[in-house]
Amino acid sequence: MFEPAPDNVLLRQLQLRHGCGLALKHLADAGIDVLPRPGSGQTLARWRVLADVAAHDLSLAKLFEGHTDALAILAELDRAPLATAGSLWGTWCAEPPDARLALHAEGDDRIRLTGTKAWCSGAATVTHAVVSCWNTANEPCLAAVAMDQPGVRVTGDGWHAVGMAASTSVDVRFDGAIATPVGRPGDYVNRPGFWQGGAGIAACWFGGALGIAQAVHRLRGPAPDAHRLAHLGAIDVALTAAAAQLREAADWIDRHPQDNARRTALRARLAVEQAANEVLHHAGRAVGAGPLCRDPRFARAMADLPVFLRQSHAERDLAALGQFAADDKEEPSSWTL
Repeated sequence: MFEPAPDNVLLRQLQLRHGCGLALKHLADAGIDVLPRPGSGQTLARWRVLADVAAHDLSLAKLFEGHTDALAILAELDRAPLATAGSLWGTWCAEPPDARLALHAEGDDRIRLTGTKAWCSGAATVTHAVVSCWNTANEPCLAAVAMDQPGVRVTGDGWHAVGMAASTSVDVRFDGAIATPVGRPGDYVNRPGFWQGGAGIAACWFGGALGIAQAVHRLRGPAPDAHRLAHLGAIDVALTAAAAQLREAADWIDRHPQDNARRTALRARLAVEQAANEVLHHAGRAVGAGPLCRDPRFARAMADLPVFLRQSHAERDLAALGQFAADDKEEPSSWTL
């Protein structure tokens, strides 16, 4: 059974002194980043580690999830040897209309990247990144790029939120940086791991909500009144339902490792997002202003989680999931016990 666990005390000390970057390196050096691949039969074990890190710190989880996602992408697309010992990876594949990388081929296994990449979490920390880019035929591609080279500049632009500030998700500018192609055009979104990994994001959201719930439980006091108990009960309902949804999604992915997991991923993401919002709603009411103002870890988690949740596409994802239901000839089988 795969059961790695981060050393939370050591991680907290590293973060207080050096930020998330050194904490991420600690996780990698300890082998915590060697996770089962999605769809390998141990998807839930993978998600439990993501949730564990997220319950500890969401900004660290953002970096850790990007690093482990990059390793899974490289393995799935036959580029695992690029992930050399000691390397720390980011996965930067957001595609805002004002920030796009152009790919220029220079040979069978060498390309150059030009342009700006946005939402680059851990840009000042990672040694390498898997990035989305576009070739001269306007086809979406993937590339692996080393950060310690001329033509790569990490900026301080692109992030002004208080929540998730420690993830340092800034813009990176590429000016002819050398990179290696990963897979063929279109492989990033067409591979089974795309939606399997997308479901894994929900495990991070769940972990963030769990960390807040654990704090509420810890702060409940020796004789909580009925109102605080009611909030704790609502948190229990939300987390229990979300955990069940994640377990079901992981089981489905492991039983259908080569199938398109979009519907399963959307359902898991939306269920966890709803549960996390419930936890946020009830947590503040349960503990009052004291911990929000005087407990730095709790205050940071309450600020981080709403920002991280906006990685969801909200009503667009709900509409996509609704379209699946509408296309069923009969009511969805998932609606029955």
